[in-house]
Amino acid sequence: MNKRIFIITGEYSGDMHAANVVKQLRELNSDIEIEAVGGQNLKDLGVKLFSDHSKMSAMGLSPKIIWNHYKLGKNLLTYLKETYKPDLVLLVDYGAFNLKMAKYLHKAGIKTNYYIPPQIWASRKWRINTIKKYIDEVLCIFPFEEDLYKSHGIKTKFCGHPLINKMPAPADKQAFFEQYGLDLNKKLVAVFPGSRKFELHYLMDLFIQSSKLLQKLHPDLQIVFSQAPSISDETYEKYFKDANFKVIKNENYSLLSCSDALMLASGTVALEASFYETPMIISYRGPILFYLVYLLVRSIKKVSLPNIITGKDIVPEILELKAKPDYIAYNIEKLLYDEKVRSEQIEGLQGVKDKLSDKNSAYEAAVEINAELNANS
Repeated sequence: MNKRIFIITGEYSGDMHAANVVKQLRELNSDIEIEAVGGQNLKDLGVKLFSDHSKMSAMGLSPKIIWNHYKLGKNLLTYLKETYKPDLVLLVDYGAFNLKMAKYLHKAGIKTNYYIPPQIWASRKWRINTIKKYIDEVLCIFPFEEDLYKSHGIKTKFCGHPLINKMPAPADKQAFFEQYGLDLNKKLVAVFPGSRKFELHYLMDLFIQSSKLLQKLHPDLQIVFSQAPSISDETYEKYFKDANFKVIKNENYSLLSCSDALMLASGTVALEASFYETPMIISYRGPILFYLVYLLVRSIKKVSLPNIITGKDIVPEILELKAKPDYIAYNIEKLLYDEKVRSEQIEGLQGVKDKLSDKNSAYEAAVEINAELNANS
């Protein structure tokens, strides 16, 4: 009988990383059966989806969000226990939902691995107790995570960061500028306001006002907004009724590599940008209550991955009450026009990749998962 895996992701990035693992798993075992909660990347590989991300990739505690996740979890558990009966469930990122699922999967006697585990080293360290209790093996992506998990007696494999071997070479700047009608003689700032509606709600107007101020101060400056694949055109367009900025879709890496500076919401995009050594600022804000809770539960004071990985204040972090258009514009100006500030950040970003492994993360994860599947054959 063929081995069965079920994968649970909650948003675009997890779907992308899971798809890379699926490709490697199929190379190792062509007979493996795989189903998932996922998105287009897994669907394109022919993975049967129990559900997509349409009601998942959101943050917050609204009754609707809580109900959507509860209903999905309940239906999914019933399906896994009574119908699909997987040999292993692979959780990918999306900690709040997946840790809750891990508890019930464990009770059902279903083996569970976690790829790209929650960042317990950054906040809510007590979650490591949940992981120890309910997860059979952690497949981590940062080298310092391996020591942390193993020190708590958790079976752990360091796979390397999934971005390392997946980042494309910098785009041809001339070709990219020509394709989108940009002027090679003018500086370019790219804005990444997030990949979730929740983030856009709190950040889009802030970034638009910051961009308007920058363009007023520097009329020759080009500013474009990156639209995440997970955000519909209708959702994006409603923010631009009084703003005339170019929007570019599905060109993240080209924008990251061809821009002179970046205005980013916090997240993996900051790590991607660091590989291209493109100067950036991180700005983030949300409900003030959430921020106050975050201050209570955080384990470290840094929020952006380049700063966390290096342990240095390389990238300006402009958060909550400090997140105002004039302050964001000021920091972008420094990166564009102050050569000392610009060169210091670029030098700092060069050290980020050196801290990470050159392992093929998806392959390493697939080898370990395949070994787990065959352990009891």
